[in-house]
Amino acid sequence: MKFEPKKWKNELKSKINEYKRVLQISTKPDREEFSMAAKVTGAGIILIGFIGFVFYLASNLLPQLLLG
Repeated sequence: MKFEPKKWKNELKSKINEYKRVLQISTKPDREEFSMAAKVTGAGIILIGFIGFVFYLASNLLPQLLLG
């Protein structure tokens, strides 16, 4: 594999331009959008925690109840 400075330089410029475009079209979320994202994220965390807790109970309590 050969090192080609011109090709590498063109690819780097292309990537930088892509990043600039993304930053130009991105906007700060308004209060309502942020609130909705926070609620959805919180609900997801609670749901995953509940599922993990159910698995914990099943793995620790069921063997005791069945063998008990």
